[in-house]
Amino acid sequence: MEIVPTGNETITEFVLLGFYDIPELHFLFFIVFTAVYVFIIIGNMLIIVAVVSSQRLHKPMYIFLVNLSFLEILYTSTVMPKMLEGFLQEATISVAGCLLQFFIFGSLATAECLLLAVMAYDRYLAICYPLHYPLLMGPRRCMGWVVTTWLSGFMVDGLVVALVAQLRFCGPNHIDQFYCDFMPLVDLACSDPRVAQVTTLILSVFCLTIPFGLILTSYARIVVAVLRVPAGASRRKAFSTCSSHLAIVTTFYGTLMILYVAPSAVHSQHLSKVFSLLYTVVTPLFNPVIYTLRNKAVYQALRKILCIKQTLD
Repeated sequence: MEIVPTGNETITEFVLLGFYDIPELHFLFFIVFTAVYVFIIIGNMLIIVAVVSSQRLHKPMYIFLVNLSFLEILYTSTVMPKMLEGFLQEATISVAGCLLQFFIFGSLATAECLLLAVMAYDRYLAICYPLHYPLLMGPRRCMGWVVTTWLSGFMVDGLVVALVAQLRFCGPNHIDQFYCDFMPLVDLACSDPRVAQVTTLILSVFCLTIPFGLILTSYARIVVAVLRVPAGASRRKAFSTCSSHLAIVTTFYGTLMILYVAPSAVHSQHLSKVFSLLYTVVTPLFNPVIYTLRNKAVYQALRKILCIKQTLD
């Protein structure tokens, strides 16, 4: 695909280049990522159905998990359809559509950053203060945390999108990414993007480093509490769960920090796309398995639903 500047006229649409430089793999990528997308949707939908349909799962931990699953269904559905389109044909998107995609995805990703921190804090309270947990994380407080994470995500990224929308785009209209991301987008601006860049950097530091620090602190205190438990199956299970949670959380926050807090560390657009795949595709793929399908209560609820369905059939 040849990248041709459009001149100095204000452009009305962008072309998402995606993985344009390896056309021989497009069909294979389309098959693989379609299967991944379907798995993400089905896996997260099963979690939502299991929790909603089981009365004993109506607890803060599982309410947070339902919101995590809903977030991941929405934000993968915001990005992946356009990515899949790019494997079959040239993927174009209007300027307004690009800003809308960036706003929705960015808001949901920010909300997930905050929600993961709340989930870690919830586990810290449940393990370290089991007697006070019902008071510290009651139903009203739980719903308050949920509403706060969602509203904060949309407010933070609403400010960023408002600043980006004021920029003028009059040069090349080819975005070297598979979705409308901040850095590739502002690189195409003809007007000065420094206000948007500085604002985004400050908000990224706040929304990424602080929640990630809270997660690390919560899990560190959980580990200390687990070490006081006599060695055995319970301790091994706790360490296994903590390590798998930390692995996926570190992947999610780490890639976002590299791309938004320290973008100069990424010298290749190919590497930037790989990092983008990690938090847009890989973490939503593994989150259902790591957070819930390994959970005995959720697994039993899913088995019950499937058994009822088979009986009705």
